[in-house]
Amino acid sequence: MGLSPMELFTQGGPIMWPILVVSFLAVTVVVERTIFLIRENSTREPEVVEKMLEYVETRDPASAVALGQKSPDYVARILVYALTHREHSLPNAFMRAANRELARLQQGLPVLDTCITAAPLLGLLGTVTGMMATFGALGDGDIGASAGAITGGVGEALIATAAGLVIAIIGLFPYNILSARIESAKHDISDASNALEVIIKKAASCDDCPSTALRSGTGTPPAPRA
Repeated sequence: MGLSPMELFTQGGPIMWPILVVSFLAVTVVVERTIFLIRENSTREPEVVEKMLEYVETRDPASAVALGQKSPDYVARILVYALTHREHSLPNAFMRAANRELARLQQGLPVLDTCITAAPLLGLLGTVTGMMATFGALGDGDIGASAGAITGGVGEALIATAAGLVIAIIGLFPYNILSARIESAKHDISDASNALEVIIKKAASCDDCPSTALRSGTGTPPAPRA
């Protein structure tokens, strides 16, 4: 008859308490980050981002900012901040806003990474303490009388190791999935950055174009011919 989870926890020794704390932290981070990223993904509006870039291309950044301020899309928020501070340094403003959004997306992942790394190490520590108890029982000389202590030490070692490995293995899958989602967000932000850079360079190369200058309202009409 197998042991219940509570019996396994008890026989795993004192090291099971820090393993339990690590598992609780890992589950909390996974649930919170999953809900957060699902909510962020549901608010994505790629069509708004494209429309904002179109406004920038037609030299109407004010309309782009007004449109972006109504959108919950994080890429739109980055573009709004960059365009609002374009007079000072558009690339630096874009990077600052992008880093701020990426920090929101990556929040909690270092904790999950630490839990995945620490869990098997705690299990290994439980193995060491369990084997120390086993060798201590062997040192008494009477193996028959110490059989319970010996098997208890071996069981503590095996249970702690198994618990640490299980937590690390289970936590690894959501960690990789969340990391892949963040990489996708980085790709979307980088794509918007490249598109904005191309549009700005294209607009700069057309500064001498009379039709573009008139449409943007920043130029003066050509002098009439005599």
